[in-house]
Amino acid sequence: MNRTICAILAVLLPVAAAAELKQAGPDGAFIEHRFQIAATPAVAWQALVHPERWWPADHTWSGMPGKLSLAAEAGGCFCERWDGGSAEHARVVMTRPGELLRMRGSLGPLQEMALTGVLTVTLAAKGDGTEAVVTYRLSGDPSHKLDAFVAAVDQVIGLQFGSFAKAVK
Repeated sequence: MNRTICAILAVLLPVAAAAELKQAGPDGAFIEHRFQIAATPAVAWQALVHPERWWPADHTWSGMPGKLSLAAEAGGCFCERWDGGSAEHARVVMTRPGELLRMRGSLGPLQEMALTGVLTVTLAAKGDGTEAVVTYRLSGDPSHKLDAFVAAVDQVIGLQFGSFAKAVK
């Protein structure tokens, strides 16, 4: 199954800029991306909590980012709803508006692997703008051999949140 997931990710997922893989093993991985944004943390936050405006269409189940929503409060859903279906991408576990958004969820094809994923976005003033740091921690059964395909996951996180960084105005 891991080879199948890896092959699917390699074929279907566009390439994004590489980031630092802080840790990669058969049972877990830690990815980090940093983005410089030419806006204040408050402005960046307003963009972040509206993924329907910046999430790539080919990384949705419906093919339509406008079907995404994010309730930016503990217990809130990062969900997608469309005629004939719905998906919970992640559940919000912590927010500090303008500073931090943390969600628990296994994105995309990782969902069916029963992995635990924690995605954290921190926003901090830096110079005249904001530095956004996006981390994604994954853990699960070592039989999934996460280290065999985590580079593809890293690329996707970079693509998705690179779209966020570019969308902030």
